[in-house]
Amino acid sequence: MNKRQLLQLAGLAAALPTAVFAQAAWPAAKPIRLIVGYPPGGGIDFAARTIQQPLQDALRQQVVVDYKPGASGMIAATELTHVAPDGYTLLLANTGPFAIAPHLQSKPPYDPLKQFTYIAQVSEGSYVVATRADHPARDLKEFIAWARTQPGKVNFASGGNGTSTHLNGELVNQVAGLDMTHVPYKGSAPAVQDLMGGQTQLLIDAGTVLTPQVRSGKLKALAVTGPRRDPALPDVPTVRELGLPGIEAVGFQGLVGPAGMPRELVERLAAEVEKVVASAAVREKLQGAGSEPRFRGPVEFTAFVKAENDKWTRLIRERKLHAD
Repeated sequence: MNKRQLLQLAGLAAALPTAVFAQAAWPAAKPIRLIVGYPPGGGIDFAARTIQQPLQDALRQQVVVDYKPGASGMIAATELTHVAPDGYTLLLANTGPFAIAPHLQSKPPYDPLKQFTYIAQVSEGSYVVATRADHPARDLKEFIAWARTQPGKVNFASGGNGTSTHLNGELVNQVAGLDMTHVPYKGSAPAVQDLMGGQTQLLIDAGTVLTPQVRSGKLKALAVTGPRRDPALPDVPTVRELGLPGIEAVGFQGLVGPAGMPRELVERLAAEVEKVVASAAVREKLQGAGSEPRFRGPVEFTAFVKAENDKWTRLIRERKLHAD
């Protein structure tokens, strides 16, 4: 190669954006921050902890879970809209802040369909409908019949305004014609504690949150909201089996980044997540906690999230719900 050719190559390299070189080294430069928008102990935290080590091994870079709880996950989601799309800050998303909570605001802090990059879905699962272990109802149909005899006296708990646990309770109100009062908590853990203590009578939350309490006998499962029975709770009927198909719902967990992430980076991450979700150890851990491993790539995951937004915004409009 002569001197002239070397100078031409040097000029071409100088013209390339710095991001190209930084991207080529990804993720060697620094640890990857995985934001979780809820306190430790909930279903989304369980999913994050389940994939943290396998993803770290696959990428050969440290993955650090960073808790940013508050505002039904919207504080964490809002932060993600302000970071560089370089792959070093990601978030494990779920239904609440990415399909429900912003639509309850008169001035939403972000647009879930325009300000994020949907990389890969990790899992989804039915919600478990639970009450105190000593409640007389044996299933959700009997609970609804009981609640109709207690107008104005029945409370349902949630992990916060705008969470999936909130909207699931409102869905029961709508479909069953009840007037249960919503009692929001700062996360699933305190909601479970007050349900066991009798301050509330119903909670509809992820299997990862409620299944251990049901198995230990501290709570009673009345139904599961998915299309199939939960393998972790095989004796608990689905809402469809109970004649309540309008209450069907599933929650999702998936990896999300800020808008504008390079396509090559998104595809690399999605490919690694697919391998993680397919591993026997991860599948066993998720299934043991009542969650179903479910991989969707960028295109399919984006379409699924849009459909979830459409579903929950209809309920919000029909119930005239708002959080401010």
